[in-house]
Amino acid sequence: MPDKAYNVRISGRVTGVGFRWATLDKSSEFPSLKGYVRNVGSGEVEAFIQGDEAELEAMLQWLSVGPPFARVDRIEKISCQRRDEISTFEIR
Repeated sequence: MPDKAYNVRISGRVTGVGFRWATLDKSSEFPSLKGYVRNVGSGEVEAFIQGDEAELEAMLQWLSVGPPFARVDRIEKISCQRRDEISTFEIR
């Protein structure tokens, strides 16, 4: 089965609580996962994730909770095209 990709927008108390660093750390548990995580101007966090469907679902589950000091109020995911130029997971 081909890899899938999602743009994910996470809202709540997700900036200033180590969300991006915790996401980077969590991504290392999923060998197929590639993409990035970044803060966006609206106080939300945006992630682009691509990889094996099972690993994506596990990462989406984690993103819906986040690290201990975060509070996730809403998560939106949009299916999108894979981006072959992305070969790692990073903070942007």
